[in-house]
Amino acid sequence: MNSRRLFARILRGEFGNVAFGDLVQLLRDLDFRETGGRGSHRVFSRTGIIELVNLQVENGDAKLYQVRQVANLIRRYNLKLEEDR
Repeated sequence: MNSRRLFARILRGEFGNVAFGDLVQLLRDLDFRETGGRGSHRVFSRTGIIELVNLQVENGDAKLYQVRQVANLIRRYNLKLEEDR
């Protein structure tokens, strides 16, 4: 799924069945960079945002509560994809 579709989907509250790789790509498209992690965990950060985003893969998908956390960050910081800025 492309980042634009995933962005719209999670802002509508559709948090289930989000492929881990798609969520990672969305974070990268939102200017987050991978700053750490071990094993199945990946940690992302972005300049100007104090919270870290910790993602964990489960059967190929991102965990539901972590998708919800990404949606909350998007809303809280009014994040936009590059084409929308």
